[in-house]
Amino acid sequence: MKDPLSQARNSMPLTKADAVRAEVILQSARRIHCICHRNPDGDAMGALMGMGLLLEQQFADKEVQFHCVDAVPETFHFLPGALRVTAPPASEAFHPAEDVCVFLDSAEPKLTELHETHKPLFDGTIRSVMLDHHPGNPRYGTVNLLVPEACSTCEVAVGLADMLEWPLTADIATCLLTGVYTDTGGLLHSNTTGQVYRTVARLLRAGARRQEVVHAVFRTAKMSTLRLWGRVLEKVSLTEEGGAISAVTEGDFRATGADYSELTGAIDYVNAIPGMKFSLILSERAGKVRGSLRTLREDVDVSKMAGKFHGGGHRKAAGFAMPGHLKPEVRWKVVDEGQGNEEQAQPSV
Repeated sequence: MKDPLSQARNSMPLTKADAVRAEVILQSARRIHCICHRNPDGDAMGALMGMGLLLEQQFADKEVQFHCVDAVPETFHFLPGALRVTAPPASEAFHPAEDVCVFLDSAEPKLTELHETHKPLFDGTIRSVMLDHHPGNPRYGTVNLLVPEACSTCEVAVGLADMLEWPLTADIATCLLTGVYTDTGGLLHSNTTGQVYRTVARLLRAGARRQEVVHAVFRTAKMSTLRLWGRVLEKVSLTEEGGAISAVTEGDFRATGADYSELTGAIDYVNAIPGMKFSLILSERAGKVRGSLRTLREDVDVSKMAGKFHGGGHRKAAGFAMPGHLKPEVRWKVVDEGQGNEEQAQPSV
């Protein structure tokens, strides 16, 4: 009978050659900069902290830094290392011979918000290792550890650690379990495969504090979060195309006292409306409108929908961002039941 750990290693579609290449690049660095995407979710935060602590353990002679352009959401303050996350240093601070970047859960360079201010990080000047699970990722790293079959970037990180036989501590495992749990909706989404359960078991054996993750992520909500979600649900409208759509403006964030990150999770409630083909939440923030798309259906690909607005993601979960602001509009239809005629009026409010 095969060892369960050996089975887990073999089932993760990472190549040993790429894993070793990543290890060699990391070993040659003086400083390792772990970077995740803006507006970080649980997978981004879990991967940032989990990989950062893992690299710090494996390369004790290196300086490991944790970076994100946005602050760590309060929900994830319980994660070990959360208070160490800072904004990235200026582009000039990176040196080709001394620095290596590890990009985590960032499907494309622009999601880091550094693609224009830190071009050397993406043009090959600074060496990098990229870990991700988004199928549309353009493989912008020096070494690309991309596993579209994985439920989360944290699952990729577990596969890498096991392939290179890097041990996992309880703190590292807790961080990585957070990403797996959040990107699968607590193991409820359709991306919860058999491999996901093996990964969870692996992390629990390593000492992951499951109840701590569950309590912080799924059983704790601030009053401002509940008020914001209330506005989301109050504004839901159904389209003739089978979509459930809602929107929140900058005014909604101010009125509820909610941070942008507190919108995370509301889409799952909108997506629960029976019979809908897809759900969409639009949010207005800092001169941009962000869209979050979800579907439960096999015949709908929301990543293609997001692609029309230069976004992307997965078949059942995707997003986009574009410059602009939201303008509310109400459409009314007047139907003459007796004559069978329809007149449409479209007043704006």
